Amino acid sequence: MLEFRDVDAAIGKIPILRGLNFRIGEAETVALIGRNGAGKTTLLRSVMGFTDVTGEILLDGHPLGPMHPARRPGLGIGYAPEDRRLFSAFTVGENLLLPAQNARLDRAETQRRLDRVHSILPELKELEDRPAGNVSGGQGKMVALGRALMLGTRLVMLDEPFQGLAPALALRYADALRALRDADRTVTLLITESNPALLRGFADRTLVIERGEVAAPDPHAIPA
Repeated sequence: MLEFRDVDAAIGKIPILRGLNFRIGEAETVALIGRNGAGKTTLLRSVMGFTDVTGEILLDGHPLGPMHPARRPGLGIGYAPEDRRLFSAFTVGENLLLPAQNARLDRAETQRRLDRVHSILPELKELEDRPAGNVSGGQGKMVALGRALMLGTRLVMLDEPFQGLAPALALRYADALRALRDADRTVTLLITESNPALLRGFADRTLVIERGEVAAPDPHAIPA
């Protein structure tokens, strides 16, 4: 599904990722655990095309390198960054619809995907007319997840989704992820987290990244 072959990545001239070789299978839920600065965010941003990469990142066997970052979400990749990056002047509903508009989905497909989001995150239906700048931090995390789900039909990547959430909201977020997994058994989830306890019992597999290298033994590692 998603595969890394000898991947190095840099931001500017600073090397961040070093020699990544692993794959994530279809329908897997994988936790990527590491300290702040270990390279978690850079790995996700590299999949989206936002870093300078050597080596190959492949989706379903097709290299992503030649593809412009703006086209990658059209492959079915949804990405919720750590800082949410909502458009504060737009309503919650408009934030959800924006990815579908950029992907030029037709009205019927847009509505089908929006219905899917609302089935997993019904609170977003209630918030749809509220300006995104007026939602709480926890609600903003839910909006960012919903926006990622509008395009994430194959792969959903979530960067530190539980960071800063109160315990009740963290439980609600975890429930939403379980609902997503139950509703669609084919989607692949890649979730970064600093605290492994937050994803214990949820992820199918855990990878540990340290200083830009995947350090945990991985049965799916690509042989030399």
